[in-house]
Amino acid sequence: MIESSLTSLGAKVVLVASSDENHPPENIIDGNTKTFWMSTGMFPQEFIIHFPEPTNIGTVTVDSYNVKHLKIEKNTSQNASQFEPVAEKEFESTEGHLQSNAITLNGCSATHLRFIITAGYDHFVSVHR
Repeated sequence: MIESSLTSLGAKVVLVASSDENHPPENIIDGNTKTFWMSTGMFPQEFIIHFPEPTNIGTVTVDSYNVKHLKIEKNTSQNASQFEPVAEKEFESTEGHLQSNAITLNGCSATHLRFIITAGYDHFVSVHR
């Protein structure tokens, strides 16, 4: 299991549905749970992470706050289009604490992962890692 930041592996956030300038989307992949991306309200919210080459992914750990339901989709092309579903998870509310959820992707190969937050426990959500 790789515990380094996705940034150090060449990954980039290439799309985000909303952004707060004080909490930019790059914070999602910096490996630091003290920094985070914050949505600006309304659902669904989504972000797409691009890998420089096809990457086998066994498990994704999502550290977040106020996320209620998350879908993960993947693709294997160089363009961020034509995604297929790989996982879906309902998160439990953790009043005042980070949610940490390991989501199994069964070693799927992907050049892009799209994370779609379809519901939250509040109007705003944050993703820390």
